[in-house]
Amino acid sequence: MKSIKVYGPGCKRCETTAEMVHNRAAALGEEVEVEKVTDPREIAMAGVMSTPGISVDGKLVHAGGLPDEGKLDGWLKG
Repeated sequence: MKSIKVYGPGCKRCETTAEMVHNRAAALGEEVEVEKVTDPREIAMAGVMSTPGISVDGKLVHAGGLPDEGKLDGWLKG
């Protein structure tokens, strides 16, 4: 099971990003644990300068704007 963190203050884009992760994982048959991180200090410590950010198994893979669906599939399958 992959551990996914979605970094952001709880804005609409951050919520949409978390939904995208859940939906794509379900479509791909991948088991994921999604955690939303809203604490500004934790977000900064993760290296996210622009939200929403996404980390997969502890590795930051995306920051700023909604992720591309194709890239999201690669992160979830990889």
